[in-house]
Amino acid sequence: MDEVFGQDNFVALIPFKKTTSQTSDYLAGAMDYLIFYAKRKEILKYRQLFNTKSLGGMGGGEYQYVVEPSGEERRLSPDEFTGLESISGRVYASHPITSQRPPGSFPVKFRGNVIIPRSGYWKTGEIGFARLIKADRILPAGSILKYRRFLDDFACMPIANYWDDVSSGASKSDPKVYVVQTARRVIERCVLMATDPGDLVLDPTCGSGTTAMVAEQWGRRWITIDTSRVALALARARIMGARYPYFLLADSREGQIKEAEVMRTSPSSQPARGDIRHGFVTERVPHITLKSIANNAEIDVIWDQWQTKLGPLREKLNAELKKTWEEWEIPREVDSKWSDSAKKLLTDWWQARNDRQREIDRSIATKAEFEYLCDKPYEDKKTVRVAGPFTVESLSPHRTLGVDENDELIDSLAKSKLGYGVKKDFTGMILENLKIAGVQQAHKTDKIVFTALNPWPGDLVCAEGRYMEGNAEQRAAIFIGPEFGTVQRADLVAAAREAGDGGFDVLIACAFNYEAHTTDFAKLGRIPVLKARMNADLHMAEDLKNTGKGNLFVIFGEPDIAILTEKDGRIRVKVNGVDVFDPSTGEVRSDGAEGIACWFIDTDYNEESFFVRHAYFLGANDPYTSLKTTLKAEIDADAWASLHSDTSRPFEKPKNGRIAVKVINHLGDEVMKVFKVA
Repeated sequence: MDEVFGQDNFVALIPFKKTTSQTSDYLAGAMDYLIFYAKRKEILKYRQLFNTKSLGGMGGGEYQYVVEPSGEERRLSPDEFTGLESISGRVYASHPITSQRPPGSFPVKFRGNVIIPRSGYWKTGEIGFARLIKADRILPAGSILKYRRFLDDFACMPIANYWDDVSSGASKSDPKVYVVQTARRVIERCVLMATDPGDLVLDPTCGSGTTAMVAEQWGRRWITIDTSRVALALARARIMGARYPYFLLADSREGQIKEAEVMRTSPSSQPARGDIRHGFVTERVPHITLKSIANNAEIDVIWDQWQTKLGPLREKLNAELKKTWEEWEIPREVDSKWSDSAKKLLTDWWQARNDRQREIDRSIATKAEFEYLCDKPYEDKKTVRVAGPFTVESLSPHRTLGVDENDELIDSLAKSKLGYGVKKDFTGMILENLKIAGVQQAHKTDKIVFTALNPWPGDLVCAEGRYMEGNAEQRAAIFIGPEFGTVQRADLVAAAREAGDGGFDVLIACAFNYEAHTTDFAKLGRIPVLKARMNADLHMAEDLKNTGKGNLFVIFGEPDIAILTEKDGRIRVKVNGVDVFDPSTGEVRSDGAEGIACWFIDTDYNEESFFVRHAYFLGANDPYTSLKTTLKAEIDADAWASLHSDTSRPFEKPKNGRIAVKVINHLGDEVMKVFKVA
C-alpha cells in the first residue's frame, strides 16, 4: 500500500474485534485490520467520532468522587461506582494542574497557603488560575494542587485506532446473508469518519452490499462493484428491502427549528432548499476544558456580584459566633449550641454560596465549545425512508490475450492439441441457448419454442429459426447483437431488409441493450421485428448450464402511452398497457395496465441517460397493504394514491423537447420509449 499511496500518506492501522474467532489448529484469530491511507494526508477529510464515557467503564474509571446538590463532597460508594445505585450529584476526578510547558510557575495563594509547582509549570496564567479558584475547580492534595474535572464536562471520549466495540453480529432486522459480510458498525464508523452527507463512497468489492446500505442510510452517494452476480443480487435486495431512518436536514425548515431548540436561539430566517450537503442536525455535547474556564471573564463578574451578598453574611456570622472564618472555613453543619439567628445565617450563607456556584457552572457550560456528534443526528420518527433511486449497470468481462510456453500469442481461432483456444464463439453460444430456452413473452404462458435453429449465411441474419404458429410453421430470421455494445435502429432496419430478401416471416433480434430510438421500430414492410432482450446471465457463457430454465430471451412489447395536455400548459402521461406479441396467433395484442409492475418518467430526457423523476407502482394483489407491512408504518393514503396510478402527476414541458417512459412488467423485464413534446 505504501507503493500505491506513498508511505507519507499512511494514517492508521485499525485492529477491530470480530464477531467470532477464526477457526485455527493453533491460536485462533479474533481480530481483523483496517488499513487507513489518504490520497494526500495534508488535505484529508477527517471527522472525529466519540464514544460515551461510562462511570466505572470506558473512559470513566478515574471518576470516583461526587459533589452533592447541597455542595457536600464525598467519595462514591462501590454500588454507585458500578451503576447499581443512582447518583444525585456531579461526579468528578482530580487531575494534575501542572505541565512541562509554560505559562508560568508563579506563587498561588490558596486557602491561606502560598503554593508554587514543585516541577513544571501551571497550566494557565495568574488571571486564569484565579478564575479556576473562583469556579471551585482547584482541589488541595496535601502540599500540591489539582484540577477538578467533572464527568459531564465532556461526557465523551475520542475513538482511537483500536475498535473492540464493533463486533455486534447480524440482527433480525439485518441478518447475515453473505459468507464474508462485514459487521455493519465497522463500515458505519469508516463512512462517518471520512465523509460528509452528500459525499461519494466507492466500494469496489460489493459483497452483500453493506457499504451501499450504510451510505444510503447516512445520506451519502455510493457506487459499489462486484464480479459476482449473486453478490449484486443480494445487495440489490438488501438495499431495496431496508427501512432507513429519516434524519432532519440542517437545510430544512424542520431542521432550522430543531437547531434553534437545541441551541436555545430563535430559528433561522434563511430560506431552506433541502440540500443534504449542508448535513444533518446532530446531537452535541459541551466540551468544557481548563482553558475555556480560565478564559471565561464572566466568572469574575458573577463572583463580584455575589460577593456583595456573601461577604456581609459571613461577617454577620463571624460576629454572631465571635469567629474569623474565611469562606473555605465555614462549616456545613450547625452546632446545637448556636443561637437561632446564627443557624439561619449559616443556612442563608450556604444557600447563596450554592446559588453562586450554579450560576458560575451555567456560565461555564454556556461559554464552552461543543463537539458535534455526527453519528447521532436527530431523527423524525414519524417518517419512514426507503432507498432512493439507483441503477444496476453491467459491463461484460474483458477478454485477455494469452501466451504459450514460448511467450507467443495464442491464436484463439486455431485448434491446438494442448487445449488452447475457445470452445465456441459468442454467436454459437447464443444460438445454442436460444434453441433450448426459446423466446419468452411478457406472459409466462406465451413463448416461442423453436423446432429447428440452423446457421444462415447472411451479413446480419446469422440463423434461421422455425416455430409453430397454430398449425402453420413460421420461419424466423435471427439477428444477434454485439457481445459488448448496443443495437442501433439502423442495425435493425438493415437486418429486417435482409430478412425480407430471404423470404422470412419475422425478424427476431437478440441483444443485451437497445438504443432508445429502436423502441418505435416494430415492422418493416411485411416483416414484424421482435426485439428480445437477452438476460445478463448469457455473459457467463462458460458456466451457464443449458437447462432451458429461466427467461434468457424476453420480448417485451411497446408501451401504450398517451400524452395528456392540461389547461395550464403542463402535461400528464397515461400508460394504457403494453403491446405483446402473441406467438399462437402471430398478432400483437394490447394488455392493460394490470400487466405493469411499475413505470417511471424522465420528464426531461437528454438522450444519454434515463433519470427517474416520476415513479409509479401499479403492482397487483393490493400492494398498498404489502407496502404497509414491509415498512411497518402507516402510509398516507393520498400520497399513495398519487403513486399507485396509471396517470402521472402534471409536470412542465421538457426543456430538451423529449420525455422518456420506462415500463417494467411483473417478470422484471423493461422497455423504454421516447416521446417528442413540443
